[in-house]
This record gives sequence, C-alpha cells and structure tokens, in this order.
Amino acid sequence: MDKFFKLKENGTTVKREIVAGITTFLAMAYILAVNPGMLGETGMGFGPVFTATAIASAIATLVMAFCANLPIGLAPGMGLNAFFTYTVCFGMGCTWQFALTAVLIEGIIFLVLSIVGIREKIIDAIPETLKKAVSVGIGLFICLIGLNNAGIVSGDTGTVIGFVTFNGATPAAIVGIIGLILTVILYIMKVPGSILIAIILTTIIGIPFGVTTVPAGWKPFSMPEAPHFFAFEWANILTVKFFVVMFTFFFTDLFDTIGTLMGVTQQAGLVKDGKIPRAKQALTADSIGTIAGACLGTSTVTSFVESSSGVAAGGRTGLTSAVTGVMFLLALFLTPVFALIPSAATAPALIFVGFLMMQQVVDINFKDPTDGVPAFITIMVMPFAYSISKGIAYGIIFYVIAKCAGKKAKEIPVVTWVLAAVFVLDLIFEAVK
Repeated sequence: MDKFFKLKENGTTVKREIVAGITTFLAMAYILAVNPGMLGETGMGFGPVFTATAIASAIATLVMAFCANLPIGLAPGMGLNAFFTYTVCFGMGCTWQFALTAVLIEGIIFLVLSIVGIREKIIDAIPETLKKAVSVGIGLFICLIGLNNAGIVSGDTGTVIGFVTFNGATPAAIVGIIGLILTVILYIMKVPGSILIAIILTTIIGIPFGVTTVPAGWKPFSMPEAPHFFAFEWANILTVKFFVVMFTFFFTDLFDTIGTLMGVTQQAGLVKDGKIPRAKQALTADSIGTIAGACLGTSTVTSFVESSSGVAAGGRTGLTSAVTGVMFLLALFLTPVFALIPSAATAPALIFVGFLMMQQVVDINFKDPTDGVPAFITIMVMPFAYSISKGIAYGIIFYVIAKCAGKKAKEIPVVTWVLAAVFVLDLIFEAVK
C-alpha cells in the first residue's frame, strides 16, 4: 500500500488516510439524500437515483484513487443536478431522458478532451472573471432552491419574495431554519461531516413536527433498487436546445472540477509550479464518472470541494479516495435511511452549499467594469431568472459587450466570441419561435 500510494513520500500513514477517507465521505454523503430527492422531482424514482448516485460516485472516486493518486472524492455535483431538474426539465420542458443524454454526450466529449490534453487548454479560453461568477451564481441559485424547498421564502408575503414570519411559518420552515442553525454551528466548530450530521439531526427533529414520517415496519437496511439503465432519448440531439443544455453541463462541470482540483491540491501542498499533479488522470476520472452516471441514471459527476475536509484530516494520497469510494458502495444498502430524510432537512445543506460557492466572489475584479459588469450579470441572472443556463448566456454576451465598449476587444478569446454568437442566436430563435 505504501509503495502503490507513495504514503511515506507524501508524509502520511495508512491510519491517517483511512480517517481522512471516512471524513471526506461524511462531508460528501449529503449528496446521497439531496441528489435523489432533487432528480426525483423530474419523475425519476428515489431508489433508482440513489443507487446510481452511490455507484457513479464510487466508480469515479476509485478511478481518482488508483489512476490519479489524489485525495479527492467525486459525486453528482450540486448545481449541475439543479440545472438538470429545474432548468432543463422544468424550465425548458424537457424529459429527464433528454437531460441524461446531454450528460452522456458531455461526458464522452470530456473523456476525449481529457485524454488528448485539450481540456486543460480550454480553461485559458474562458475569461477568469466568468469562471468565478458562474460558481457564485450557481451558489445563489442553489440557496434559493433550498429556501423555497423548506418554505422559508415565499411570494405570499406582500413583496416579490420574502421570508416567512414565525407566526405564519409551516412546520417544514421551522425545521429548515433549525437545520440551518445546526449546520452553521457544526461547520464553524469544524466538526467533520457537519453538513451530513446536521441533516441527520434535522431529520430527527422533524419527527415531532410531523415533517419526518417513519413508515410502519420500517427497516434501515435493504437491497438497492435497479437504476435507470441507459434511459436515453436520441430524437433531439441535433437541436439548438440540446447544444445549449449539453454545453452548460460541459461548461459548469469543467470549471467546477478544475477549481476543486486546484483548491484541494493546493491545500494538500501537492501543487508544484502552479500545476496540478496528474491533472490528466484526475480529469479522466471525472469524465468516466459522468459517463457511468449517465448510463446508470444520474446527473453529471464532478470533483467535490468537500474533499478539503479529508485533506484537513491528513489525507494526501489516493488511499483517502479509495476509502471514500468503498464507503459509497456500503451506503447502497442504506436506501431506507436516506429515503426518510425530508426536503426540510436537506434544504439547509443547499443553503449552506450556497455559502461555500459564494466565497469565490472575492476573486472577481469588480473595480474593472469590463470584468465586473459581466460577472455581476452572470451572478444576478441565475437566481432571479431561476436559470443557470441564462446566467451563463447573458454573462458571456455582456462580457463581449463590456470589453468592446471598454476598447478591450483584443482581450476576448476566439472561443468566447463564438459562444456569444451562439447564445445571441439562441435568444433570437427563442423570441421568434
């Protein structure tokens, strides 16, 4: 084990790596409750999506462990599953099979680009300010979804949107607020797995409120349900809508993964000369996970920033990821436990993930309006239009407008010009159809 994972070379031990792997799983495990619940709103069953989430996470994380030897866990990404459900299926009226097909194609393209080394070069073609803005905008979008799912915010308060008052709050809203308080306290106290622990405690608190319902004869263990194998829809893959959906999955996953890889490896002290070690293998793990996830029936798999909790616990090698991957496989037999968790208990996790994603806003150069304005447009549009894709589209369009107005057109990469043209054509097509 020491020879394969190079434990001594990285200044770690088997015991430390195991503890780190379990810590990473605890920090990530909320996705096993949130992802099936979110994708389940599209008509996909909780059980099949739970199985797909656990297996796809395990596959991607184990590939990361044995091919890239990095302490990074992967799972269906927050934000990407929100785009899958609320934008593609609800907003655009597409079927979940259509969305899965877009995820599959995106994953295949990613795999090819990762193998030939082009994926890293694409990073340089997208403006840095928009990379940060997309993450922040998705964070606010997810936060709004969490607030709405728990009934904490509502449009029935006399304003466009507002917080409910305690004298008019539903039991779910009260439980959600309690869960958010618990999440904040546990996170600030640096309790490993704070988000998952808060979900568990909130679920228990929800029992006397009638928010959590325990069925008669309930048992914690069960055999996993069969996932939605190869449930694809090929009829509309040559449409503009499919391209926009596929590209948005591609764009968001690309920068989520790159940002996480850089952040976690920097925290672990593994970055040398500004380069991520074994980046090609790490990106390949992400791609394989996404393809496997689509074939099993779940949204795009990406690297999780919660992996930083495992690094903080001492994880430095792929052995940490191997332990995390095995934990996801064991979770397959706990479907009834995760099915108990109400949306009021997972809502605080969505809200808090918004905080984690918001942190990148400090890296945006708002002093330069040619950078700040398009970043602001991106961040603003996502939650207020309730659409991640519209935020990206308007952000890129306004980036081109701002740079041209500021006489900085030379700063616009060719790829960005092409994307802006595509998004403008899509807006025109949407207006006249």
